[in-house]
Amino acid sequence: MTSTLQYIKEWKKALQAEIVHLKKYGSTKFPIKNGRLVSHEPTFTYYFDAIVPMNIPNGSSIRLEWGHVKETGILVSADGGGVLLSVERSFGDLIPEANLLHDPWELLDELYARIDEMKESKKKRARVKKLLHPTMEPKHPTTSIKSSIHEVILRSKYNPITFIWGPPGTGKTYTLARVAANKYMKNKRVLLLSHSNQAVDVLMNEMASFLVRKDLLKVGEILRYGTQNSGTLDDSYSITTSQLLGSQHPDLAEKREKLLHERKGIKQDLARSYSKRDSEQLMEIEKDLASLLEKIRKKEIDFVKDAKVIGTTLAKAASDPTIYETEYDLIIIDEASMAYVPQAAFAASLGKRTIVCGDFMQLPPIAQGRHSLVTKWLKQDVFHASGVAKSVDTGELHPHLFLLREQRRMHPDISSFTNNVIYRAFVGDHKSVLTSRNELVSQKPFEEKASILLDTSNTGDYCWKDETTKSYVNLWQLLLSFQLIHEGYTAGIRSIGYVTPYRAQSILMEKLLQDIYEHEKHVANIISATVHRFQGSERDMMIFDTVDSFPKERPGMLLIGRESERLINVAITRTKGKFIHVGNIDFMQQNIYRSQTLRKLVDYQIARGQTVYPNEIGTWIQKQHPKLRWMHAKKIELVMQDLKNARQSIMVALPIGEQLNSEWRNALKPYKNYVKVIPSTLPFPFLIIDEQLVWIGLFLTNKEKRKPPFVAARLLAPSIGKFLTTTIQT
Repeated sequence: MTSTLQYIKEWKKALQAEIVHLKKYGSTKFPIKNGRLVSHEPTFTYYFDAIVPMNIPNGSSIRLEWGHVKETGILVSADGGGVLLSVERSFGDLIPEANLLHDPWELLDELYARIDEMKESKKKRARVKKLLHPTMEPKHPTTSIKSSIHEVILRSKYNPITFIWGPPGTGKTYTLARVAANKYMKNKRVLLLSHSNQAVDVLMNEMASFLVRKDLLKVGEILRYGTQNSGTLDDSYSITTSQLLGSQHPDLAEKREKLLHERKGIKQDLARSYSKRDSEQLMEIEKDLASLLEKIRKKEIDFVKDAKVIGTTLAKAASDPTIYETEYDLIIIDEASMAYVPQAAFAASLGKRTIVCGDFMQLPPIAQGRHSLVTKWLKQDVFHASGVAKSVDTGELHPHLFLLREQRRMHPDISSFTNNVIYRAFVGDHKSVLTSRNELVSQKPFEEKASILLDTSNTGDYCWKDETTKSYVNLWQLLLSFQLIHEGYTAGIRSIGYVTPYRAQSILMEKLLQDIYEHEKHVANIISATVHRFQGSERDMMIFDTVDSFPKERPGMLLIGRESERLINVAITRTKGKFIHVGNIDFMQQNIYRSQTLRKLVDYQIARGQTVYPNEIGTWIQKQHPKLRWMHAKKIELVMQDLKNARQSIMVALPIGEQLNSEWRNALKPYKNYVKVIPSTLPFPFLIIDEQLVWIGLFLTNKEKRKPPFVAARLLAPSIGKFLTTTIQT
C-alpha cells in the first residue's frame, strides 16, 4: 500500500508539471489598446481600453506584452470597458496596443501549497488515507433505513468516507441538499464544495429552498462564499456575502456601490477621451475602493466564522485561509468526478467526515500536461484512484459506494441505452418519466419519437478540418441540426441544446443562430456548446452532432478514444424528452468497431427503429426559415434569380482538381464580370453570392457522389459566408 507521504510527493510533482505546461502554453491572452500611464508611485499604473470582456479577479497576477517587451504585474481592476494594471517598470506614457496575459496556473500554486502542508499534519494524512484506501468496515446501521436520503445521512454519520454515485437525473442535488440540511439542523459545521460556481450555486439554492419551506433557515448561518453565477440563487434567501453586507452593514454596501459606479463612469470617460484630471480621479477612487474593500473583507471573514454551512469552490477553498484553516464536521464534494485527485484529498483533509459525490461515467478532470503523473493524478477522478469505481466491473458495489438508482430526467426510450449499455443495468427509470415526458415526445420534429438517429449517408462529403482551430466542421450536418432546432422551437419546445465534440462546429452553430435569429429573443433559450460545457445541465431537446464523416478517413479520438464513452454518455443524458443524434451511418459502420460506444449507440438506435434516413427529409422538414431553405438540387430557378440579383460578387469554390460542369459554365456566362472560380481545399463545391448568400448541395461538377434525394440548401448568413470565404482564401 502506497503511503500518504508518497502520494503527496507524487501530487506535488504532478501539479508542478501541469503548472510548467500552463506557463508555457496555457495563458489566456486578451488584446488591450490605448494604454496611458496614470501613476508612477509606488509602481507604474496604466489604464487600457479593453477590446473583449475579461473575467479576471482583481488582484490577479498578469503579464503585459508590448512588442518584444514583457513585464509581470497585478490587475487592479477590469470592468466598465477599462483595465487598470500595475507593473514594476515604465513602458512610456502611451502604449497604442498590447496583450494582457492571465495565467490559470495561479490556483494550482495554491493547491500545491495546501498539499505540501499536509506533510505536517498526521490527522490530515489519516483522512486522506481513508479516502484513497476505503478498506474499513462500514459502521452505519442497515436495519433502520427509511429512504435513500436517510441511508446517506447514516453513512455520513458513522463512516469517515461516503462515496455517492449519482448518474444523470437521479436526484444528486436533491439528496445532497437534504443531507446538508440535516447536519445543519443538528448544529454541525458543513463545507459544500465543487469545481464550478454553477454547481455550488445550484446546491446552495436547493438547500436554502428546502430550509425556507421548513421555516428553519436563519440568516447568516447558510453562506454562499465567493463568486456566484447571476440568476441561479434566489435573492430572498440572503445567503451571499453581498446580501449579508447589504442587510447588516448597509453603509459599507452603499459606499462600495457608489465607488464602483463612479469608477465605471470615469473609465467610460477615459475610453472616449483621455484626460489627466480623469486619470488622477480614477487613481483616487481606486485607493478609496481598495481601503473600503479591505474593511468589507474583514466583515466577510466574520460572516464565514459565524456560518454553519458554507458553499464555495474547491479553488476558493484552497486559496482562502478563512476556509482552509477551519475544521468541519462534514465535507461534501459535489461533481467530484471533475475534480483532480489532489483537490479531493485536500478537501477531505479539512473534515471529520467526507461525502464524495459524482458520476465516474461522465467526463473526467481536465488537465493539459503530458507528464505521466499528470495523467495518473490530474486526468482521473477520485472514484477510480480509490478503486471504488472498479468494483462496478464485478457487478457488486463497493461497501462505501452508495448508488442513486432511479433516473427522473429522460424518457425511457432515451435512457434505455445509457441505463443498459453504460450503467450496466445498475440504473433504472422512475415511473414518472414515461408520463411526464410525453408532451415533449409528441412535439415536432419527429412526433411521438423520443430518440432519433438522423442519418446523413450519401448526402455528400462535407467534413473537414478547420486549420485555425485544428478542430472539425461538417457544414451539411450543421444546417440539418439548425433545421431541427427551428422545427422544435416553432413546435413549442423552449429549452434546446446543440452539443458536439468539436469546438469549431459549436462556434459555427453559435454564429449561425445569431445570423438567422438576429432579432428574435428566443435565441437565448438555445445553447450551442461542446460536450464538456454541457455537463451538469439539462434541456428539453438535445441534438448530438457527431460531425465526423466522409471524406475523413477515421473518427477523432473524442468519439472513439479512451474517454469517449463518458463523452457520449454526457451528450445523451442532458436530454429530457427528445434526443436527436445527427450522424453518417455509413461512415460510422465502416470506421468504428462494434465494441466502441458510439457504434453501440448507432446499432442500438437502428435495431429499435429510431432511424430517419435521407430519403425522408421531405417528411420532417415542415417549417422552413426564410434564411435557410431546402429544395431539389437540380431545380435551379431560385439560384438563377439569386445570380441576377447579385450586386458585388459571385464566388464559385471547387475542390482542387475539379472543374465546373458544362451546365453551370453556360449558366454563369451572363455573369462573367461577377464570377470568380476558386480552387478550394474543402471537399465540396459551393456558391457564395455577395459574401453572404451561400448555396451548397448544387451539382456544380461531375464528380459528386450522392444518392437521391438530391437536396440543396440556400443559406442567408453573413458569418457563414465570411467563414467559408476566409477558409478558402487562406
